[in-house]
Amino acid sequence: MSIWKTLAAGAAAIALTAGASGAMAAETTLKIAFLGSEDDEDFDGSLVLKNYVEATSNGALAVEIYPNGRFCSNADECSEALLDGRLDIYITTNGGLAGWYPEAQFLDLPYLFPNDRVAECVFDGPLTAKLRQAVLEDVGAARLMAVSNTGGWRNIATTTKQVKSPDDVKGLKLRTIGADIQIELVKAMGGSPTPIAWPEVYTSLGTGVVEGTKNGITDIVNMQFQDHLKYISLDGHAYMGALWWMNEDVFQGLPDEQKRIVYDGFQELKMTARVLPKRKAVDAFKTFTDAGGTIYTPTAAEKAAFQSSAKPVWDWYETNFGREWIDAAQGAVNDCQASLDAEFSAAAQ
Repeated sequence: MSIWKTLAAGAAAIALTAGASGAMAAETTLKIAFLGSEDDEDFDGSLVLKNYVEATSNGALAVEIYPNGRFCSNADECSEALLDGRLDIYITTNGGLAGWYPEAQFLDLPYLFPNDRVAECVFDGPLTAKLRQAVLEDVGAARLMAVSNTGGWRNIATTTKQVKSPDDVKGLKLRTIGADIQIELVKAMGGSPTPIAWPEVYTSLGTGVVEGTKNGITDIVNMQFQDHLKYISLDGHAYMGALWWMNEDVFQGLPDEQKRIVYDGFQELKMTARVLPKRKAVDAFKTFTDAGGTIYTPTAAEKAAFQSSAKPVWDWYETNFGREWIDAAQGAVNDCQASLDAEFSAAAQ
């Protein structure tokens, strides 16, 4: 049994902490924590949630936001606090969720999502409900409230040469996160995956420990990686989903009216945190090119070659976890694509 299942199984019902909102004492205070800064879309989304929940509940609910690791200093510590009830709301990446529920790595299957509209449609549909229920059954203490975005799309960025095809990745030392599926993707393209902690990436790029990384443009610029990275290939191999979780006991302890307020507040948060990475990317791409960087968009044939090269990653997932989530995800993508195509056809008449 994993530490997360153990924590979930042992977590008792948590009494909600009293707080303050305005001039009157709130009945309930909800604590949000994450490791990002006030410059992240996660903070802006949290502010929107806070404003909506406090205003709509007439002060009965208060929200406290703890960015910059002020409540918990790393992902494991924050996850533990959420699952044992000391923390009410926490955000994970797709890879972070895999630490609780390994099957969730299907969310990072390369080239699963073709664009933002399809990804957002999928995450507003039945697939999210299925994932919510699966985690509740397997982990037990965390309820998935919404899926936003944290940085756009993962692309391949390098220090020494432009990547236009999988062949260009061969032999390159690319920084990855520790998630298996990200490591398998670099291997499948013939590169050398090198997991490196986020605070160490800047120095690793500068000293040649790695020759590239797989990140979104806003993360690259926020960390000044453009000092070393000179090329980006917009292959878009992974949508950088942001999964917002609430402690299950805390959520179920709210009156029904407040449950609805909190749920609706998360939908406001979701819209905010999806839009901001797109707007910030405009300035981030300019910052990158102003620093001497080159941005390349693969042709349709080159994108097809990237997708073909990633097939071993899909095989790896199926071998380890079966086809249930692959079929569910591909079915959701196909349904959303069909719906969006029909929408366009009607609009274009």
